[in-house]
Amino acid sequence: MPFCDVGKAGLAGTHESWKPQIEGLVHNDNGIQVCAFDNRGMGRSSIPKNKAEYSTRMMANECIVSNGPSGLEQSSCGMIACKLAAISPDRLLSLALLNVTAGGYECFPKIDRQTVSIAMRFLTAKTPEQRAAEYLEEYVGHKTTTRDILYQEYLKGISATGMQSNYGFHGQIHACWTHKPQLEAIRAQGFLISVIHGRDDVIAQISHAQRLANKLYPLARMIQLPGGHLVSHERAKEVNEALLDLIKASETKTSPYDWTNLSPETSSKYQNPNCLTPHSAIYS
Repeated sequence: MPFCDVGKAGLAGTHESWKPQIEGLVHNDNGIQVCAFDNRGMGRSSIPKNKAEYSTRMMANECIVSNGPSGLEQSSCGMIACKLAAISPDRLLSLALLNVTAGGYECFPKIDRQTVSIAMRFLTAKTPEQRAAEYLEEYVGHKTTTRDILYQEYLKGISATGMQSNYGFHGQIHACWTHKPQLEAIRAQGFLISVIHGRDDVIAQISHAQRLANKLYPLARMIQLPGGHLVSHERAKEVNEALLDLIKASETKTSPYDWTNLSPETSSKYQNPNCLTPHSAIYS
């Protein structure tokens, strides 16, 4: 029975962020089970005051504990899923990275006057309504019907659990800043990967995700969709289809060279030529 973990919500988000994926995967009548939970520093999880108690490795270990001994077949999110794949690859059969970067300086959003203005309003928001409005302005952008729906969903979520404290927010920023993806360790395991990204994402810029995907060639498939940082909501159907395609491909042991849509010429300049995956040896 496939098991899909989509529970590691990103910065300032709760497990409710994954509602479209949970409903789309579980209700597809394909035997998939889903685990969703809040990262430390947010929602119903504990909120350590020391930022040194926040790292993607700690959060990946908490993912392992939360899911018990049965393991995962597919893990989705970003930096935490990437770290999980590096430190506990035996628990994964595939990996989906949604709106992800490699951490460090890549955490910086696209810098312009509008982004700076939105960020300042987000950080100084005093009420759930203000926080929800600025969150979606930053993550989604222009006003749409989808944005109005997301506003109500996000407002409901933070009203139920409370606004994220400064300890949690600064701690999660620290985890993103100090994150190291360990891509060679991931490539060495040979499982298939989907890198899914919104073209208009100003938080995690798509150029960083494209570079990450190229470094994971031939295991990775790059999927670009219309939308911003919340493309999992804006394009829920397409994201869910991509996740199901990944799970099916891993179950049928699809060759990475049949899976990838990346060019070997473009990807080669990003890779260490001495690091070959097991699939490279089998299918080359």
